[in-house]
Amino acid sequence: MANLPTKIIITLSSITQAARPVHWIKNLALFAALIFTGNLYNEPLFLKVIWAIVTFNLATSATYLFNDVLDAKRDSLHPIKKDRPIASGRLSPSFALIVALSLAVFALSLAKSLNPLFFFAVAAYLALQALYSLGLKNLAIIDILIIAAGFIIRVYAGAFVIDAHLSVWFLLCVISVALFLAAGKRRAELNLLPSGITRKSLTNYKRELLNSYVTMFGNAAWMSWALFTFFESPRASLPVWLFLAELSRATTVNKLLMVTIPVAIFGIMRYESLIFEGRSEAPEKLLLTDVALISSVVLWLGLVVWILYGGIASYV
Repeated sequence: MANLPTKIIITLSSITQAARPVHWIKNLALFAALIFTGNLYNEPLFLKVIWAIVTFNLATSATYLFNDVLDAKRDSLHPIKKDRPIASGRLSPSFALIVALSLAVFALSLAKSLNPLFFFAVAAYLALQALYSLGLKNLAIIDILIIAAGFIIRVYAGAFVIDAHLSVWFLLCVISVALFLAAGKRRAELNLLPSGITRKSLTNYKRELLNSYVTMFGNAAWMSWALFTFFESPRASLPVWLFLAELSRATTVNKLLMVTIPVAIFGIMRYESLIFEGRSEAPEKLLLTDVALISSVVLWLGLVVWILYGGIASYV
């Protein structure tokens, strides 16, 4: 009995590790709709998005636990994943399944209280990730599409919960970036595991094919953002810019978001360099550890918020 508190602490620690809270950073994508629809300072909507992120945190952790239970044997062969709680034997698979089911049910209950469409988005995410874990992850190309779909669902779940509209240009941005991140994840895994021993789909990917995917979706990502900034930028409102626009059409400033394009290109180039170094198997970790990538993301986001909310522009 004296060891009971210690066992409880170890179990809780193992559950927390298996839930992978570091991956929750991906759920910040739910803020996208709030930011780009001009509602960042709307307190009721802001709180709804916070609760939506909490919901997705629970849902994503449930899917990671479920996936780790199914992959325990294969993960034990992985140079990094072998230390995960379930693969290493520190956490019972049956107990992990109970926790995963509990988290999923809690997430669905919370989602239902927020918004009906948001509930369906969370349910769709859970179903898609379950199918992924049950076998779709072993199908080349399909696995990349499902990983990308997870990012897309997050962004539009954020729109559903606040009943916001996102333009088709923004949808194009989201799809392109999601495919870029997913393809980059697989390309980095190929560097780490050339034999594909711990992921069946890797045996069906040629290095040159994944290189072309990364290049194609990287180009699509910055180009779609450039199109979004061109078609969706708010108009300049500061008197000095309006005065310049009166002097000459060449000085007209009504595409302010286009100043973020170089930063976006740098971020994509930096991420691609990390991909080919084999350091992007977990994109969320790079966003917390790579200084150049963190700096580009912070600068890009800072410029976006400044342009949309800093008083230098106004929505039409």
